[in-house]
Amino acid sequence: MKNTIRQQDLDAKLSSLALDMETYDVQLAKLVSEYDALDAQLESRDPDSWRSHPRGQRFGSEGNTEGLLSERPKTTTRALSIEEQFRAEVERITIQSREDEADLARRIEFARLRFEKAMERAGIDPDTMAGYRPQAEGESEGSLPLPVLKRWNELHLLRTELVERNLYLVLINVERYAHTRVSRMDLIQEGSAVLFRAADGFDWKRGLLFRTYAVHWLNQAFRSYLYNFGNTVRVPVYLQKAMKHVRDAMERMGDRGQDVKALAEATDLGENVVNSALRASRSTHSIDSSFATSSGDGLSLRDTLTDDEPGGLYSPEMEDVGLADGAEMALSRLSARERHVIGLRFGLDGNSEHTLAQIAEEMGVSLERIRQIQVRAITKMDTPGLRKAVAPFLAEGA
Repeated sequence: MKNTIRQQDLDAKLSSLALDMETYDVQLAKLVSEYDALDAQLESRDPDSWRSHPRGQRFGSEGNTEGLLSERPKTTTRALSIEEQFRAEVERITIQSREDEADLARRIEFARLRFEKAMERAGIDPDTMAGYRPQAEGESEGSLPLPVLKRWNELHLLRTELVERNLYLVLINVERYAHTRVSRMDLIQEGSAVLFRAADGFDWKRGLLFRTYAVHWLNQAFRSYLYNFGNTVRVPVYLQKAMKHVRDAMERMGDRGQDVKALAEATDLGENVVNSALRASRSTHSIDSSFATSSGDGLSLRDTLTDDEPGGLYSPEMEDVGLADGAEMALSRLSARERHVIGLRFGLDGNSEHTLAQIAEEMGVSLERIRQIQVRAITKMDTPGLRKAVAPFLAEGA
């Protein structure tokens, strides 16, 4: 196609420029200007070009491969889980050699420079691009100039290729965090997303492989996710780090580990921080969780909390505000007329439930007037402090 830059030709030119790193940046800028003057478009590759037939392998914790598809009986009809489908898809992606990775990294740098030049010519601030996404085929141009969209799509496709070719790193490194309570798929999703940030920060000129740089980002992403979402009740990151230091000190100190002052000295933390860490160390358990017993019964926490007394475990005193008290608090905000309408409408104060038409006939006013009174009354009662208590009464009229 006319004015199309073949990736093979571009790789040859960029490789030639890379032989002299002192002049590389200057020569790259000239090459970008040359292609921009021709309005040349970079050739895009079909994603299937870096995919092969299923290899029947999966990645272990140390990067080795183990049979995945071969472990499953060929006659099985069990549907694959989402994780198994993801692993099978990643197994089809061929891993790059050092030379191929360097070529792709130089292509990304070339495309990014063209994209930045296009934004500069269009007078677009890079910070305003955060709310946009690359344009899919067949979509309208939107609010961005077409040259900017073209350059953006070229850059996005190359970044996507680099990320996909290194998704196997996510599967290898996620195994280090498999013992945590966090969903493995959540960690895989977090790791897959952070590879884009790694692709944006990777500098091939330093002589490092992308996988070396990406593993750092992956571990940071996994740890950050565990810090923020690893507990039922979110604990601030600084406090989680303090909890680790306190636990380590308690193990070292033995019996002395119960003294807050001694722990503060051993961890070089303030006593208030140690106290906060000790309070935050309390774990949460599901009421349906099971635990082993000496008799071998699979009892759950719920079974041990069963109350044989009439009425069971619940009592109104367990609530901060009883339902009756909450309803009375809500109704007290109404005028006598509004309270009368709400009482008839929802069957309060011993009344049966009435329709708006029945209330209008009883009070001798129009149905629309009754509806207005009901709406005004519900609005008065619908406050943050009373909403929970009043919700059962508002369900029908809301």
